[in-house]
Amino acid sequence: MKLLVRNLSRSTTEQEIRILFTAHGTVNECTLVLDQVTGKSKGFAFVEMPNEKEAKKALAALHETRVASNRIRVKLAQ
Repeated sequence: MKLLVRNLSRSTTEQEIRILFTAHGTVNECTLVLDQVTGKSKGFAFVEMPNEKEAKKALAALHETRVASNRIRVKLAQ
């Protein structure tokens, strides 16, 4: 199940996101979207979790939580 994580601080790293989601289950892939010109974070990421139950648990637990002073939003990716 692929999740979209939005409203990330520009300083949040891919590794920090992976650690956050791994606390709720297995993470297959974590991709922080970067600006092609500057190489800096665009403030959102995709997290792929193979187990639907774990992904839903992560979504419920992490949606609207604070990460690096930003309240992140987590939803199913389309």
